[in-house]
Amino acid sequence: MGGMRPPLAELLDLQPHPEGGWYRQTWVSPEAVTLPDGRVRATATLIHFLLPAGESSAWHRVASDEVWLAHTGSVVLELGGDAGRPPADGAARRVVIGVDLAAAEESQAVVPAHVWQRTLPGSADALVSCLVSPGFDFADFQLGSSAPDEGADDEVQRAPAGPEDAPVDPSEPTNPA
Repeated sequence: MGGMRPPLAELLDLQPHPEGGWYRQTWVSPEAVTLPDGRVRATATLIHFLLPAGESSAWHRVASDEVWLAHTGSVVLELGGDAGRPPADGAARRVVIGVDLAAAEESQAVVPAHVWQRTLPGSADALVSCLVSPGFDFADFQLGSSAPDEGADDEVQRAPAGPEDAPVDPSEPTNPA
C-alpha cells in the first residue's frame, strides 16, 4: 500500500488497515455481550473499508461473523475455509461484492466466524462497510500471509492494533459531519 492516502480515504478519514486497504470504525453498539469464553464484546461494530484499485488484502480471519455491504465499485472476496492456515491459491470460493446486481454481483455477503478471507485487486476503487457481530476487537483478528502457498510453514500472527484503533465511545457519534 502506498504512503499517500487516496482521496476517498481522506474524505472519510480512513486509516491504513493491517490487512491492507483503508478503514475507520463508524459505529459501536452500546450493548455488550459476554461470550462463552469470557470475552466481553459490543454486540456489533461497523466500519467503512476502502480497497483502492489494484490493491488486495492479506489473508485474515476474525472470531465473529462479518457482513460485507457494497457502496461503490466491486471487490472480489475470497473465502478460504476455517482450517488452521489460509488455503493454497485456487482453493478458495470467490464472491464478487458490488452494486451491479445485473452482473451477478452481490450487494451483501456473510463471512462466518473463523473463516479465512482476503480481497483480490480490482480495476476500480471499492468502498464497502463491514458489520461484525459480536463486535470486532483486534484481539480476535488473525493475519495470514498474502501468498499462503509460499512460506506455508510460517505461523499465522495476530495483527497489532495501531494508535488509531483507540476504543470508540458508543455514546459519541463517529460519522463525519
